[in-house]
Amino acid sequence: MTSELLYGRNAVREALRAGRRSLQRLSVSSGAQETGVIAEIVKLAEAANVPVERVDRRQLDRQLRDANHQGVVLETGPYPYVEVDACMELANQRQEPVLLLLLDHLQDPQNIGTLLRTAEVVGVHGVILPGRRAAEITPAVVNASSGATEHLQVVVVTNLAQTIGELQQSGVWVVGLEDDERAQNLDAADLNMPLGLVIGAEGAGLARLVRDRCDFLVRLPMAGRIASLNASVAGSIALYNAWRQRAT
Repeated sequence: MTSELLYGRNAVREALRAGRRSLQRLSVSSGAQETGVIAEIVKLAEAANVPVERVDRRQLDRQLRDANHQGVVLETGPYPYVEVDACMELANQRQEPVLLLLLDHLQDPQNIGTLLRTAEVVGVHGVILPGRRAAEITPAVVNASSGATEHLQVVVVTNLAQTIGELQQSGVWVVGLEDDERAQNLDAADLNMPLGLVIGAEGAGLARLVRDRCDFLVRLPMAGRIASLNASVAGSIALYNAWRQRAT
């Protein structure tokens, strides 16, 4: 089985709390004070019967190279991806209209991590990623999300446009976030429905086929001189807007 090295205190803690991966070994810097979050991490590992070893910080530096491991590294199995049906079932279990986040070929781990952190906070039932030309759930994404990935259901699909069509056949409205003349202003759009929100890549935005498959588009009104917002910021605003509409 392929192993991954998760790093960073929040990422490691959430992986241990979620318990969805196979957990193989926790390494803690021998120079780290085992108080606060690190103490919690060690306690979680011991409760899950995960071996805990104290190692020289330089060993962790060599393993992780330039990554900011914060004195903890967790060796795990691969990320537990799911199928779309699992996301729909979770919405049914919660007795909520489904809320999905679709990412159209985003590649920057920081942007993806930020969006996934927001997605987890607002109770998204699933995240859908295309399998080509996009970042998967790597340790860098787990760290950037502060471990939110470990509590999310994430699906990797072969063809995002085709998946959008299948969601629509299941009664999901698919809405693209795009600065387009055809787009509605976000604050005027009705998002209180079974919803899939599509966020495009930095710069390129939504792919043409994906954009054309959307039921409608929304955009963020802007008053300043900057042409656009970062994808993770814009997507987070849209997710919160959808969540607030559904909560009222």
